[in-house]
Amino acid sequence: MAGTFEPTGDGGAAIALDEVEISILRSLVVQLMELIGPGEGPADGGAEEDPLAALFVDGPSEPPSDPALARLFPDAYGAGPDAKPDEDDEEARSASAEFRRFTENDLRARKREDGLAVVRALDAVMPVGDEGAVLRLSAADSRQWLGALNDLRLAIGTRLEVTDEDDGSALYTLPDSDPRKPMVMAYLWLGGLQETLVGTLLS
Repeated sequence: MAGTFEPTGDGGAAIALDEVEISILRSLVVQLMELIGPGEGPADGGAEEDPLAALFVDGPSEPPSDPALARLFPDAYGAGPDAKPDEDDEEARSASAEFRRFTENDLRARKREDGLAVVRALDAVMPVGDEGAVLRLSAADSRQWLGALNDLRLAIGTRLEVTDEDDGSALYTLPDSDPRKPMVMAYLWLGGLQETLVGTLLS
């Protein structure tokens, strides 16, 4: 999958994608949105809900149990879940819980919006024969795509147990018979897309 983003000269980006690439990317983003989910909603959830009151609905105070979600929604403070308990850790955990309570729902909504922007753009582009199609993004669209690509990489990297200290070089040597191979290929492809999209935003 050799398609890479290129600057369009107006702050946006363009990329040539074939039908298979469009299908794979759309499927991955939809799965990401399903993973993120709606988060914690209002207690009643009725259609007549006061929109002003909805602004003050508390979110969750505990980190997600799913490792991929925990990577997407990390604690804001603290030494991490494996740190030895002491007074400083307890204060950090309390601060993280309070921060999460007021921010996670909004963060989930933003990540879903980024994913939805990708899906809509992919649905709007029409491949032409074997040559594929050229997808053009505005500067604002590019930033949403960058957010979604980053979230995808974090989620897939967590499933592959790639850590911040891991350069991912071992992924290149996996045999084709390894069941993780398709996920690894997607992870590496997304990395290339993300890198070239960053380049367009910096150009």
